[in-house]
Amino acid sequence: MKTVVITGASQGIGAQLVKSFLEKEFNVVFCARKENEFTKNLPKNAKFLAGDVRKRETHKKLVETAMEWTGRLNVYVNNAGVSQWKPIQDIDEEFLSMMIETNLYGTFWGAQQAAEVMKPGSSIINISSLAGKRGSANNSAYCAAKFGVNGLTQSLAKELGSKGIRVNAVCPVYIKTENLISALSEGVSPTQGQDIEAYFSSFAKSQAALGRLPLAEEISRSCLFLAEEASAITGQCINVDCGVMPQ
Repeated sequence: MKTVVITGASQGIGAQLVKSFLEKEFNVVFCARKENEFTKNLPKNAKFLAGDVRKRETHKKLVETAMEWTGRLNVYVNNAGVSQWKPIQDIDEEFLSMMIETNLYGTFWGAQQAAEVMKPGSSIINISSLAGKRGSANNSAYCAAKFGVNGLTQSLAKELGSKGIRVNAVCPVYIKTENLISALSEGVSPTQGQDIEAYFSSFAKSQAALGRLPLAEEISRSCLFLAEEASAITGQCINVDCGVMPQ
């Protein structure tokens, strides 16, 4: 059985990633800051560790757990992230550090620790965002972090390619998760404090070629493809956005 490590995986996209990789009979090591109902009563091929992805030590423990438990690390998914809108004049050191360290540092440390033990044929997958390709109002901190994730992805693909390690990013548009809905409930977000479902509907109809938004399951299927089938794909930041940003 192959082994995958997934960060930020107790809810939302991360929890779906855990489910999808388990269905493909991977051994799954995953982390989040705190335990919840999802992290309990796991199957025998899943292990949960509590940890903060901003800390290098968390990723070291994840990799060590995978290696001690299964003797291999085939896939590392840097999923942990945080999204919040805030005008530039309202951003302070604490907010900027939280956004950059969670979204970018967490991805950097994960890739660094994974690359130490990965063998040829392994894959690092970074969950980025369309915000890593285009800026938007009141979103400078998040966009800066995700632009960094995309740059890191492209750089590491060149650096680790000689070792047979592929590095790619998945760039979703809005995925309806608890964290995103909480962020969109604020007045400085694109919803401007109005009905979120109405905003999603309007956005999908006006911006998405398919007239809808992607599901978390579609993000996880994209990651499974990059992990198992995409042997000639590396250094790519792939939009999974129902055609919001054709490229």
